[in-house]
Amino acid sequence: MPDDMPILVPEALPAGLDGVVIRFSLNPEPRAMAAAQLLAADLAGDAPQGVTEIAPGLVSVLMRFDAAIIARAALMRDALTRAQAVAAHPRALPAPARRWTIPAAFGGEHGPQLGQIARAIDLSEQAAVDQLCQADLRVLAIGYAPGQPYIGLLPEPWNLPRMSELNPMVPAGAVVSAVRQLVMFTAASATGWRQIARTGFRAFDPDRQDPMPLRAGDAIRYAAVAADQLDGLMARDDGLGGARLEVLG
Repeated sequence: MPDDMPILVPEALPAGLDGVVIRFSLNPEPRAMAAAQLLAADLAGDAPQGVTEIAPGLVSVLMRFDAAIIARAALMRDALTRAQAVAAHPRALPAPARRWTIPAAFGGEHGPQLGQIARAIDLSEQAAVDQLCQADLRVLAIGYAPGQPYIGLLPEPWNLPRMSELNPMVPAGAVVSAVRQLVMFTAASATGWRQIARTGFRAFDPDRQDPMPLRAGDAIRYAAVAADQLDGLMARDDGLGGARLEVLG
């Protein structure tokens, strides 16, 4: 770590009646995201007694606890000690255990704002798609809506702000981009992010045996497909839109 890079200083914060949040940063920067995932993995492997849920965010980890078993103050002390140990020895994100390859139709009616992003990062639309499909991406967090993934980080030129006005509605399966990240929408929604593609992948389906197939830390690769292939991918019964899952060694 460069000498002039600020040291991460984790905080322990109360969250509602039965929660504790450990936060490494106020900004989604790579060291803080790696620290959050490392802490979540440590807690999952050796959970403090009384913890009922561990949920990693972009730069934080939420724990739910049973107050009849552990006091909030004790949990905060334990978790903060672990977080300080993670912060004192910064590491890269742990190697992914799984990789998804997800077909997506970019540009045109399925990515109406791809051209805006390509111009902003001084690339042709095809070069922007190539760059995105070659990027090694991770599921950074799941939230906002059930199963909805935040995916990143894209190369630094993709660090573009959210729009000043809302997209009034993007469809389920829309892939949208801002601040070096992608989101795949699980349902039609308004958003301040730019839509660049659409997939047949349903990250949440309550009727499926595994309603939320993605996990924080999963590797993601996008594979570009022609627009006329998307309808067939979206019609697949499993709701995965042709996505392939590899379990890595």
